[in-house]
Amino acid sequence: MKPNLPSKLAYFIVAFTLLGLSVLHGQVLNAPIAAPNQTPPPGITPWNKACASGTFNDYWVEFTWNPPLVNSSNEFILELSDANGSFAAAVELAREGAKNTTFDFFFQFVLPPDTRGEGYKMRVRSTNPSKTSAASPAYPMYYRNYDDAILISPNGEGNIPPGGALELCDGNSITLAPHNIQNAASYKYNWYRSSSLIVGETSNTLMVSAAGMYQVEIDYGACSTAGGGTLSNAIDVTTGASLGIAINPPAKTSLCSGETLALIANITGQGLTYTWYQNNTPITTPSVDADTYIADASIPGFEGNYQVEIEGAGTCLERSAAIAITNAGNFTVTRDNEANVVVLPGQPKTLSVTTDAPSPAYQWYRDGNPVTGEAGSSIAVDETQAGTYFARVSLSGGPCSSTSIDSENTVVVIPGSFDITIGYATAYNACENTSIVLEVGQITAVDPSGGRTDVTADLKSDFSYQWKMDGGIITGASSETLSLASISENGDYVVDATLSTYNSTSNSLPVQLLVNETLILNATSLISCGPSEKITLSTDTNLAGESFEWFRDGLNLNALSETLDVIQPGTYQLVLDRNGCPLRSSDVVIAPLDEELITLDPGTEIIFPEGGSRTVSAGGGETYRWYDTNNVELGAGSSVTFTEEGSYILIATLGNCEISRELTVSYLDTFKVPNVITTNGDGINDLWILPNSYSKKDDINIIIYNDNGIEVFNAYDYQNNWPQSTTSFPKQNMVFFYKIKKATEVLKQGTITVIR
Repeated sequence: MKPNLPSKLAYFIVAFTLLGLSVLHGQVLNAPIAAPNQTPPPGITPWNKACASGTFNDYWVEFTWNPPLVNSSNEFILELSDANGSFAAAVELAREGAKNTTFDFFFQFVLPPDTRGEGYKMRVRSTNPSKTSAASPAYPMYYRNYDDAILISPNGEGNIPPGGALELCDGNSITLAPHNIQNAASYKYNWYRSSSLIVGETSNTLMVSAAGMYQVEIDYGACSTAGGGTLSNAIDVTTGASLGIAINPPAKTSLCSGETLALIANITGQGLTYTWYQNNTPITTPSVDADTYIADASIPGFEGNYQVEIEGAGTCLERSAAIAITNAGNFTVTRDNEANVVVLPGQPKTLSVTTDAPSPAYQWYRDGNPVTGEAGSSIAVDETQAGTYFARVSLSGGPCSSTSIDSENTVVVIPGSFDITIGYATAYNACENTSIVLEVGQITAVDPSGGRTDVTADLKSDFSYQWKMDGGIITGASSETLSLASISENGDYVVDATLSTYNSTSNSLPVQLLVNETLILNATSLISCGPSEKITLSTDTNLAGESFEWFRDGLNLNALSETLDVIQPGTYQLVLDRNGCPLRSSDVVIAPLDEELITLDPGTEIIFPEGGSRTVSAGGGETYRWYDTNNVELGAGSSVTFTEEGSYILIATLGNCEISRELTVSYLDTFKVPNVITTNGDGINDLWILPNSYSKKDDINIIIYNDNGIEVFNAYDYQNNWPQSTTSFPKQNMVFFYKIKKATEVLKQGTITVIR
């Protein structure tokens, strides 16, 4: 049975056309634009910047889109970029699911509290279908989280100098910072000196060393409030001569644990205010005459650079150079062995530590108690000495001999038993693998109290192994791994492991391998000709007495025969039961017959000059036979040469299918429409003979008029028979007019001169 190719072609063209229309006329989402406030009563002027605060945060955009309609489950989502216009981490502002038939509507939104910048953009995204609009123009957008006057002070500590006046010593500096803003570092600032903007200073701190009147405000860009808003108090910085503050050189600068050191300023007794710093951070509050600071080595983190700062009447603010205080007992101790150590009978283990301490002294501890005589960097432990060990390292002699550091703990275990776990060395699925390797995966020591320690790395190679299948010993299988590659080896596996006096049996591991066999499916043809031509599927494998199933496109056909006759296209497979595992054949794909696979060159309409010839070649088939209208075979090759006009047929085969092609062979017209005939009865040029492209055609109309315009001849299927013998010509030479028409189209027209 041949498929209806014209119907299929028409269906394809319609589907392709509809697809093309869908692509050409899909939804277009336009960029959202700022709109007047729509909260009643609505405004009339769109916003050009968004300046939100805790008292106002209500904005609108207008959004338009083009048909066709979106799907009913669609939602339109308004999104906001970052301050640079990037949507890489777009923020959702609003969502609308009830406007799927409205092509022009408004979104209402509020600014997120962290919005601050000049280059924000918006866009709209639809969910069904998934589309994204173009981006809107860039807008300044700021949420003015903080909208009060800023207070600044030295180091942001909150101590504003009396009258806002601060005198710095020449060459010294002070840091000014806000002290009444939460998350001050999250804002961008404008700093001013004597009312002039300090270019490039935008952080929340400013290092000041030059005289001037200093102020700061939050930079809200286009949303900044002119002449007020967040502008801070003023700090009037002047400069003066230095008193030369310094810290007297201490007796030592390296302290042992528990030691203290007095740091004393070189200027005392003048009623000055002192502030002490460690690593540029104040560690005391400003206090009068506090000219001494005690560094305490018993406090963790005491090491660092110490400075003192002074201020007071008649003097400028001045900070000393730094004095570096170090930890004399600062060394490290490293445990060299594993955190968990298993000791077997007769197999002692060594624990050890290393240190970078100069002249170290060692003392080992077990369960918190010193081990007598163990004063080296290592200790040997046997099966009678289970416990938790560490080494205490101290400095031998010198001022820091009391300083000590303990190593990390080591847990020494004397196992009561071992758990052996076996597993598949690679990915495994029952009835899919044709081979697999089993391996000893983990060994766990279990102490008498039930504690468990992973000792795989330490002891895996020390155990002796014996593999078993279904309870039986496998001869020669005594390594850490076991390779299996035959269905005869399917079963449940364990391994017995032995070390010293310990004997353990692993977990059980099932193995079900697929036979290493290839099942080939054969077909008498790979093309379905229809119900009249069956295709037989078979295999070279003997199916007698076997359990098997036939499938088409994954569906069980419930066929029991050893061969299968099919007529439907599809993907066929044979599945054979091999020891409880499905052995799947190769796929056989039966394709529907496509007559268009048979091609003709140059086509089915063959034209050549009379007396000539034309060779036609066929392709796409397996065999060919050419016939004329009398069913006479002209040839059996892929090409044939025609010399005569007529109708012919090609029969080609594809598999078991036969496909026919009809050809028409005609002569090429070699003369024009004659414009002179001689009706003298000599048999030469007595009739008006037309080319065969016009004569003997049912759809070609021949009309002849006399010189007065009167129609004298009108015929379809013209037989080259004008003028007839009864036609009279009263004059010696007469001129006639003709038209050759096809339907309403005039193909050719001209004159005919009749010479008598």
